[in-house]
Amino acid sequence: MESCNWVLKYVPFMLLVFFLSSFSTYSTPATTTTTTTTSSSSYSSLEVVISNTTAMHRNFTAISDFRLINRQSLKDCSASSPSLQINVTSSSKSGLLDDEFVTVTVSGVSTPSNDDWVAMISPSNSNVNTCLLNELYYLQTGDTAKLPLLCHYPVKAQMMNNDPDYLSCKKKQCKKYQNGKCTVTTCSGSIKFHVINIRSDIEFVFFSGGFLTPCMVGRSTPVKFSNPKKPLYGHLSSIDSTGTSMRLTWVSGDNQPQQIQYGDGKSATSVISTFSQNDMCSTIALPSPAKDFGWHDPGYIHSAVMTGLKPSSTFSYKYGSDEVGWSEKIQFSTPPAGGSDELRFIAFGDMGKTPLDDSKEHYIQPGALSVVKAITDYANSNNVNSIFHIGDISYATGFLAEWDYFLHLISPIASKLSYMTAIGNHERDYIGSGSEYVTPDSGGECGVPYETYFPMPTAAKDKPWYSIEQASIHFTIISTEHDFSQNSEQYQWMQKDMASVNRQKTPWLIFMGHRPMYTSYSGLLGVDQKFIAAVEPLLLKNKVDLVLFGHVHNYERTCSIYQGACKAMPKKDANGVDTYDNRNYTAPVHAVIGMAGFTLDNFSNNVNKWSLVRISQFGYLRAHATKTDLNLEFVVSNTKNVQDTFRITK
Repeated sequence: MESCNWVLKYVPFMLLVFFLSSFSTYSTPATTTTTTTTSSSSYSSLEVVISNTTAMHRNFTAISDFRLINRQSLKDCSASSPSLQINVTSSSKSGLLDDEFVTVTVSGVSTPSNDDWVAMISPSNSNVNTCLLNELYYLQTGDTAKLPLLCHYPVKAQMMNNDPDYLSCKKKQCKKYQNGKCTVTTCSGSIKFHVINIRSDIEFVFFSGGFLTPCMVGRSTPVKFSNPKKPLYGHLSSIDSTGTSMRLTWVSGDNQPQQIQYGDGKSATSVISTFSQNDMCSTIALPSPAKDFGWHDPGYIHSAVMTGLKPSSTFSYKYGSDEVGWSEKIQFSTPPAGGSDELRFIAFGDMGKTPLDDSKEHYIQPGALSVVKAITDYANSNNVNSIFHIGDISYATGFLAEWDYFLHLISPIASKLSYMTAIGNHERDYIGSGSEYVTPDSGGECGVPYETYFPMPTAAKDKPWYSIEQASIHFTIISTEHDFSQNSEQYQWMQKDMASVNRQKTPWLIFMGHRPMYTSYSGLLGVDQKFIAAVEPLLLKNKVDLVLFGHVHNYERTCSIYQGACKAMPKKDANGVDTYDNRNYTAPVHAVIGMAGFTLDNFSNNVNKWSLVRISQFGYLRAHATKTDLNLEFVVSNTKNVQDTFRITK
């Protein structure tokens, strides 16, 4: 949900930095670097490092020194460590693997400091000479620095003191002897980076001076991926309500058609799409991160539809080609057809991604890793049919390499189940782009990467609203980031879609979008009264049973509510579960479920009567529907305990 209000907050600070900034000279540091390999038995991605990612990354979610690193004046400190070497140790002798931990060893450091750090940059171009015209770019990221600047925003970075032996110089090398005695010593340290295949080559750059006064000391030889064209990050989605067809979308560096091979000898050929910097939104006065230093080539996005499937069934598939390689064989399940009885689904919003190493990134969502793991564990041992992610998907926000990391994170679950999405402010909103809200929240993406990576069954591009039926539920999924007023195309579609639902076939009507109508969150931008005034009457008129929103980063459940008043309260059943009796329908139940990754929001001390349950913990909502019962549970991801249970009956 975090929006552009912080820009105004930090303007005085940015102006102060502008006047205090001074010009600096620059020359490319010349250092000797080496790249070596080690056997894969030394370590693997199973040695996932961080036991408490939530606590570690909480402070790097919003504004941090690292988020402004690309706009700091860059100095040359190559003379400070003339013997510097940067060694990158991979598990492969033929290039980086698709998913591995590499060890970066920095040696020849004259004086170790707490402010020393290493950036992972891709593509491998940290030479400022290619972006000298960018001095006036990106006010929204704090750009008030003087040239020279770092051309490419680091994908991630780590402090050298993550090696506990670095500052104490336990790993010494003698660089000069006199009369048989060592007179000059240097120090070294090693840190591990989690690297996934993002196609373009990578370099590791060593800086002193911390993030506020970065000084480049040296950089590694560029490291390439073993197979930059490898097909990766496949994820499924439904294309209709029959359960007989499923779309698979994946990423590759290959621009030639590939295939899905599935079922008993069937195949489907991919349609290829991509996007460029020219597709990103920007303004003349304020160019966006996606237009320049946040840009990363997305490769080619392949999509193909598997047909002739059976609903509520299990199949296997693999995707790729003989020329560039194949994925492993994956088992997946189709959702039940609309009109059948039973559905089990999972829903959440505002996930993003958490690094698997000890890195800082431009935007970290501290709870994402635990939520994905909890969902994957549950789905692997239970009959889950589909997943709904309702906005704020990757939080790449103009830093395009982060889409790859998000797709990698969800792949264990999204490659096996229908993964349906709604658009959020961090996918769509940008100044002058036609979005409903005039903020820079998408970083210039304007929905283009989102709609390319997640093709939903929508009518057209930039009209990201659709409906789908699975078993006994009709899902109406809207965009809160597009015009929803009564004269808008989306409003007319909502009206027609919900009025056309056959409640004998699908007795349940669930309405989903990103921004909520009701929240006890005390911060700015919680609710939009225009949205409520326009759309809430449609919910009541069409007897919507359940409304699910994200945007606010916590979990909250209401009574049966309309126009801010409780029209009915749930009653406890024999098991003590809150039960809403919709045989005597009064109004929808609302739930905010934006607690899947982004730093959690606190609740106001002034609690409204309509707010029945408020939980500020990371987790997800899971549901089990039959034609007469809709049972829902909020699950805390770290403990996997159920913290709220409610039921709607017909």
